[in-house]
Amino acid sequence: MRILLITIMLFATTLMADYIRQPIDQKLIDSKIKIIDIRTPEEWKTTGLVKGSIPIMFFNEKGDYDINGFLAELNTKVKKNERFAVICNSGSRSKVLGTYLGNQLGYNVIDLAGGIQYAISKKLPLEPYKAAK
Repeated sequence: MRILLITIMLFATTLMADYIRQPIDQKLIDSKIKIIDIRTPEEWKTTGLVKGSIPIMFFNEKGDYDINGFLAELNTKVKKNERFAVICNSGSRSKVLGTYLGNQLGYNVIDLAGGIQYAISKKLPLEPYKAAK
């Protein structure tokens, strides 16, 4: 019985999860949804961040990642059932991570297609990256 209950709970969590891919726009920024910027610190320094976004690196400069470390930090910023967005430089890395978070782990993710480059091209508000002290 216990296994059946756990199975049902996991299935229900999967049904409630959602993965959406869309470009960023001012309406999304104005909604105050949390935007997780998964790029590297060097990239954050180069372009800045979408105003109000939260920098949490996923892939490092070599393409390596620490899923457990990332999830530990992510879970301090968003609740499991809370909808949030992920952004990278062009949308490639956020698509890989967003798909995994939404389809495999049950998060409610908006993958921001086109990434920061799209945001820059649309002249959306950016702010300089400030390293944590």
